[in-house]
Formats: sequence, C-alpha cells, structure tokens
Amino acid sequence: MSRRPILPIHSLATCTAFFFGSILAAAPLALAADGLGESVLTPSAAEKYQLRHQLTPDQTIRYKVTHVAKTKTRMNGTEEIANVYTTSVRSWKVQDVSENQITFDHQIDSVEMTQQNGDQDEIQWSSLTGEKPPAVFSIVAEQIGTPLSTVTIDPQGTELNREVHAGSQASLGMGSLTLTLPSEPIAIGDRWMVPSEVKVRTEDQQVKTIKTRQVFTLKKVSAGVATIAIKSQTLTPIHSEALRAQVIQQLSNGAVRFDIDNGCLLSKELEWDETVVGFQGPGSMMEYRAKMDEELIDEEVVLSAAKSGKPLR
Repeated sequence: MSRRPILPIHSLATCTAFFFGSILAAAPLALAADGLGESVLTPSAAEKYQLRHQLTPDQTIRYKVTHVAKTKTRMNGTEEIANVYTTSVRSWKVQDVSENQITFDHQIDSVEMTQQNGDQDEIQWSSLTGEKPPAVFSIVAEQIGTPLSTVTIDPQGTELNREVHAGSQASLGMGSLTLTLPSEPIAIGDRWMVPSEVKVRTEDQQVKTIKTRQVFTLKKVSAGVATIAIKSQTLTPIHSEALRAQVIQQLSNGAVRFDIDNGCLLSKELEWDETVVGFQGPGSMMEYRAKMDEELIDEEVVLSAAKSGKPLR
C-alpha cells in the first residue's frame, strides 16, 4: 500500500503557529526553539526603533485567523487534491505583568472548519452553531473556550515558560505564538534572526531534527506601525525529497505589522507555494499552496488606546 504524505492542518496550541493542537492524526511535528533573537545590525545613522511587547494586567486581545491550504499529490499515476479552510478567533488573556515578564492564557474562542480530501464529501463544522462536531473535528471541539496554555514571555517576546493545558506545541509553519523582537533598537533595513527547528519522520519512522531559522527584516515604519518581513531558512542539509516535502509545509514566509507605540502585533500574513518532485519515488509529486492571515480584532481600538496613552482593556 502506498503511503500518503502528511498534510498540513492547523494545530490547537502552538504556537504557529500557533493555534491548534493536532486536528488530524497524521500531522508532522514542528517545534519552535526557545532563545533570544540574534540581531544582525547594519551600522546606520538613520532613526532607530525599539520594538517591545507591552501588555497590561487583565487585558484581552483577540485575533481572527484564516488558513486556506490546497495540497495536490500524484503517485503511481493517481492524483488527489486535499483542501482545508479554517477561520478561528484566538485570544490572549493577560494574567500578570512585571518589569521583565508578561504572563497570559492562550485559548481558541471559536472556529469554523471545512475539509475535503479527494472525491470524499466535504466536511464542515462551526463551533458557533452549537451542533455536535464530526469525529474528525472532535479534538478541536473539546479545546475551544478553555486555556490551551499559560505562557510567560519577556518584553522581547522570548518565551520563558509554558504550561500546556491541552493540545500540543506544534506550530506547523504558522509561526511561533509570540513575535520575537530584536535585542537592540533597529533602523529600517536591519535584520535579526531567531533559531528554530522542525521535526520530521524518516521512512523508518525515526524522528529527525532539521535546524532552521527565521530572518526578520524591518522594511518600513509608518504612523507608529512597523512592517517586518519574515523568511525561513533551512540550515540542515536535506537529501531526501520525502523529508523536504514535510519541511516545506512547516516554514514561515511573509510579513507582520507591529504597533510600536502599544507593543502589540496587528497582523500577520504567511504564504506557501512549493512543489516537490520524487517525494514518494519516481513519478510522484506534491504541490502545496497555502495562505494564512491573522488580524487583530478591533484594531482601531488598539491604535486609539496607543495614541491616548490609556491602557487597552
């Protein structure tokens, strides 16, 4: 029996990443490595910006996350297409803030999911309807509305501690739960790097660690909002197309917008457009096309709070 490739689906805790814990059983493993961002700064007389997370006790911020993915596989002359569409609302509920630490609960407030594999019937479910979920979405349903994890970060966004209550820490390419910021003030064009790793399974079911890193570049600053480009780089040589097919689904490339004044992520956009030939022997091929959008809900409220100097509640 030929094996099917592992398909990318949201995960209910990340990271992405971030947000769901193994919606389907065959998800690959991906963990973001802890550690400080390593600033690679170009000497410049240009204006420099200090980027730091700034949250207040009892503050709640919510994000709408939309993930669309299409995976086309061809093996032994047979082609199959899998489509996934997910919209969710996730929230951070700040529990404690000190000079050097921020602790918050991360949870999924609601989710709407659609999945179709090949010629099978499309499966849909929304947590907002109150209807019983299909079996394939049952694990997700159990984790909605309760804290998935309690996370402690420093103002730079480095994760200091995480207590997992449900799900997993898999990111599946959606990026880490928090944005790791540079250790020093930076100018437009400056870069910083964050090490990470991806875990994949070999043909003999052994777990192999692939070292990667995310390269962040400050592209522009306008009205107090920084636009930052994200590009993932693979550091470990990959000689197997079967492993590469897993890795490409777990890398993050795109851009984020960060509110400098209020210390808050405003939006994130990630895209994938990859093709792997020979991942399951001669004549096999996988095409992976996906997009993930994350946007702060009530963004104008956040910006208004930043301008007025009043804490956002």
